[in-house]
Amino acid sequence: MKYREAADYLTSFQQRRPKLGIDTTARMLAHFGDPHHDVDCVQIAGSNGKGSTARMLESVLRRAGVSVGLFTSPGLNDFREQVRVDGRQIPKSKVAAYTDEIGPCIDRLREDDDEPTHFEVLTAVALRHFSEMDVDVAVLEVGIGGRYDATSAVDPVASAVTSVSLEHTELLGETVEEIATDKAQVAPADRPIVTGADGDALAAIREVSDAVSVGPSESDPDVVATETGMHSNVESTVTIEGPGWSVESKLPLLGAHQATNAGVAATLARQLTDVDAETIAEGLRSVTWPGRFEIMSTEPMTVLDGSHNPGAAATLSGLLGRYDYDDLHLVFGAMADKDYDAMADSLPDVDAAYAAQPEIDRAEDAAALAETLDGYADSVEVVPSVPEATEEAIDAADPGDLVLVTGSLYTVAEARDRWARTVVPVSQTPATHADAAFVDADFQADAEVAGTVRDASATSREHADRRLFRTLLRPTQASVVAERLAAIGGECHRSRAGSPEKLVATVLAGTTAQFRELASTLDEEGHGLRRVAAQLRDRLTPVDAPAESGLEAVAADGTAVMGILNVTPDSFHDGGEYEAFEAAVEQAERLVDAGADILDIGGESTRPGAEPVPIDQEIDRVVPVVEAVTELDVPISVDTRKAAVADAALEAGADIINDVSGLGDPAMPYVVAEHDASLVLMHSLAVPVDPEQDPIYDDVVNDVIGELREQVLRAERAGIDGGQIVIDPGCGFGKSPTESHALIDRLTELRGLGCPVLIGHSRKSMYKAADHADDDRLAPTIAGTALAADRGADVVRVHDVAENVAAIDAATGKLDPE
Repeated sequence: MKYREAADYLTSFQQRRPKLGIDTTARMLAHFGDPHHDVDCVQIAGSNGKGSTARMLESVLRRAGVSVGLFTSPGLNDFREQVRVDGRQIPKSKVAAYTDEIGPCIDRLREDDDEPTHFEVLTAVALRHFSEMDVDVAVLEVGIGGRYDATSAVDPVASAVTSVSLEHTELLGETVEEIATDKAQVAPADRPIVTGADGDALAAIREVSDAVSVGPSESDPDVVATETGMHSNVESTVTIEGPGWSVESKLPLLGAHQATNAGVAATLARQLTDVDAETIAEGLRSVTWPGRFEIMSTEPMTVLDGSHNPGAAATLSGLLGRYDYDDLHLVFGAMADKDYDAMADSLPDVDAAYAAQPEIDRAEDAAALAETLDGYADSVEVVPSVPEATEEAIDAADPGDLVLVTGSLYTVAEARDRWARTVVPVSQTPATHADAAFVDADFQADAEVAGTVRDASATSREHADRRLFRTLLRPTQASVVAERLAAIGGECHRSRAGSPEKLVATVLAGTTAQFRELASTLDEEGHGLRRVAAQLRDRLTPVDAPAESGLEAVAADGTAVMGILNVTPDSFHDGGEYEAFEAAVEQAERLVDAGADILDIGGESTRPGAEPVPIDQEIDRVVPVVEAVTELDVPISVDTRKAAVADAALEAGADIINDVSGLGDPAMPYVVAEHDASLVLMHSLAVPVDPEQDPIYDDVVNDVIGELREQVLRAERAGIDGGQIVIDPGCGFGKSPTESHALIDRLTELRGLGCPVLIGHSRKSMYKAADHADDDRLAPTIAGTALAADRGADVVRVHDVAENVAAIDAATGKLDPE
């Protein structure tokens, strides 16, 4: 079965049904061979906060070295987002395989008039995947209640109930006590359940199981979790104190309720593994949860929050009260079955409201929402398209205002496209090749007579070259783009089969001139397409880093060379050669003389099996060299994954931090932002490299782009200007030689992230099979550099500067003597 067929099949099941119980899920798991018996499972139930708690627990456990499967709901755009192993969503190939495998069982269930729901099937698929990926712990967010939820087919080793309020009363009970009793059925057999509930709900839970209560001090809990203040616009400080242990951490999920959720996650982590306070703190600070009070940009500050009931809206209102802003611009879209009147009443005073309707059948009509909002906002406008309403709100807001998008996760998902969408340039005819088509004749006159183009150069570059782009659009957006591009002679190919559930895979083909015309047309089309137009324009021109960012070499034309200076005893190629201070400074001078545009100084090896270097020792290795080579008049980069080392190096005069861990240290982006420095952000799955790691990519380039997109957003959220970020696809880090080569060969596609691209391939094991010259992989490295330069790399990071400078000159035609 192909993935598109599997996806259609999995999303075709009913969302709810009258039958309650776990028998159906148990039958599917038995068909899979009871995969849940292979994994330690954790269930997290609750009325609110269970998703946040699950993400926090996952982050803490991964920080402790535990392999984690995570099952949450709903996904913003796709059910694959709901099933993750160590942060990576389930591959399409696995979805197809598991769907093939479960098909006969589904047929038998249908014969027994017992067809499962989508959630039940996805629960079974998730546990099948976690077993095959050999995770240590599976964290399962409960769907509804606890007693009859599909996830309760497992026997959990630890469990939590985050909070209890009146919800799903037709299924769970008419009172808080009845609902709490139902949720408490997830309690493990031999450990106390952890809960953030209090009052009557806590008493009801304790009737079912021993419990560890978590909450603010005034509720007299077993574990006190307190939000003590705001550390920055995007982080608060929390303290968690239990019997004989305590943690203080920065937390990017804001609010007193999130402090309680953090306390629940920390308590669960301590039940599951021997984890210390520092690891818990780092895990909590590393957590991300898209669409949950997510600050996407400043001036104006723009917040996305998926609150979809009055209680959550009231909590959101309290969070907004922490910020100083002038006017509040509200983009509001809600489901028809929600109490959106009470939600609007719970929000703070609104100056301008935009009623919108996400592209889903359950969504309330925008005009009906506008009637409700009219009683709560100074002005109300109906803008049915969520992306367009978001654009209009941002355009109307002054720098000191605040834009809030809320009402539903569906609304938030469509608005988030503005920042998360990538328009990927797939291919392009080289300009020199297009120009060559016009040699030996004067096309100037014909162009002028036709009245279309004023010079032959413009003709060749704008009207004869071919461009290809791919992106994901909302259905209405894709229809409009297809119509407008066809009208000017281009081509648009669309497919919902195999795309994320709520998006359309879109491939655009045409000339540069056609795309410029398309961008101009889309500016006036609405539906949020002016943002797509801006992205198209950006992709039609080279990516330039601002010179004042410390990336002067990257801002210049051509491919810059970053020379590697390892001041380590154990790096894979030159370990020990430049460990001594004098040797390091002399090598730095040689690298610059040979043509290095940037120096990259590293004090810790990331080769397979490398031992971690203590922070103080790494600083002692790196900082003196940084101080000594600043006079060489080239930008200085420091290769480190530790925020403390980065801080010391930037204080010493470094300009760039090259983080091969992809922000593995949660403090790293804040340190870089504080110094107004530049950041090289690399895609990596494990540092040091894990030779046993064999990750699955559906398409390595597309997957790396998607995963780096979220890391870039995280860096920007911490305050790093997008113009100061360089991305590195991480050749050799969790990629096979063939996959690493694809990342270089298809480098143009990485420009979909809108950042300069660095290729770090020097002498790596990806070239082991091509090292026929027996020169420690120098010859294939030079070939890789030539390919990267031809594909438009902004930087190559190499050990051998002179040889690679020559390769770049040859690849780019710089062959004439000066």
